[in-house]
Amino acid sequence: MNLPAAQTGKAVEAGNFADAMSQALKAVSQQQLQAQGLQRELQLDNPTVSLEETMVSMQKAQVGFQAVMQVRNRLVSAYSDIMNMQI
Repeated sequence: MNLPAAQTGKAVEAGNFADAMSQALKAVSQQQLQAQGLQRELQLDNPTVSLEETMVSMQKAQVGFQAVMQVRNRLVSAYSDIMNMQI
């Protein structure tokens, strides 16, 4: 599973916010796909998939999604503040 640079401890190059955001979105998407796969396997009564593992995966995906949404909301808010500044 690929985690965003902030979670893995890897430094992101200065000025590459777009790359960092892209990596975070890909990681969240991967987490969501993994959680969906575990849900499907649990529903099919796969004995190798536990309810606890599925629930943890779903929570990780939800937390990651909420974090990305918070960053997006802050970015939109900052853009709005800049656009409303008097010149």
